[in-house]
Amino acid sequence: MSNWEKDIKGVSAIITDHKPVIYIVSDSVGETAELVARAAASQFNHGGVDIRRVPYVNDINEIPEIVEEASAANSIIAYTLVIPELREKLVEEAVKYGIPTVDIMTPMLDALAGVIHRRPKLEPGLVRRMDDEYFRKVEAIEFAVKYDDGKNPRGIVRADLVVIGVSRTSKTPACMYLAHKQIKAANVPLVPEVAPPEEIFSLPTHKLIGLTIQAKHLHEIRRERLNTLGLTSNADYASMERILKELEYAEGVMKKAGCTIIDVTNKALEETATRIMEIYYRGERHGR
Repeated sequence: MSNWEKDIKGVSAIITDHKPVIYIVSDSVGETAELVARAAASQFNHGGVDIRRVPYVNDINEIPEIVEEASAANSIIAYTLVIPELREKLVEEAVKYGIPTVDIMTPMLDALAGVIHRRPKLEPGLVRRMDDEYFRKVEAIEFAVKYDDGKNPRGIVRADLVVIGVSRTSKTPACMYLAHKQIKAANVPLVPEVAPPEEIFSLPTHKLIGLTIQAKHLHEIRRERLNTLGLTSNADYASMERILKELEYAEGVMKKAGCTIIDVTNKALEETATRIMEIYYRGERHGR
């Protein structure tokens, strides 16, 4: 029996059972594998297949958790992973649980390599970089600008995630960085004199991120900011008393909302943004 026939046999056995689940594991958005999975399911007149997409899997350490989750259901795993180490690890983990796997991408890569006589680049997401991802990035950037600094509370419910914190905790730069990763992020400043929008308290915890900073470091940043604007550094905005009051207030709001709090003191923007994305995608993965 050919590998293709074995794969089809495995798919058929699962689809005949109640509520089969097809996990789509991809190093990009996973759209290609999902289309293939839906096309295959349609051949069995089966409308009850649950398809769960697990996108942007680029860390080998994520795979055991993904496969363990899939093992709890009557599932198969279809994947589009171009990095060999990720493919090998996925198959290795799936074998432990007896989960059938279907490699969507590798047979085509191997066939093309044979006729083109060149090795593939093995870079995730190349097919979307020049079209769809570009427009999503532009849309996300426009969103970040429109809903910057709490300008419009409607952005809170429309955003992929919301960043909150006191002034000068890099909320805007973080949202712009996320926008370049096609994530629509809004940010809301926390000021003791202004009640925060009630909408933030109803957001899933992975969609609300609080940024904080050490008081001494914030004091230096705000003094420098005032100097840049040609204002006196003795203004209340940069006073330690005011800063401590704001940070205490912000911490209370964040704890009430139940969001993850990230200390940005001496952190590079990329480090902060990467941590935010980890929290967001993990939450999306688990449907929190």
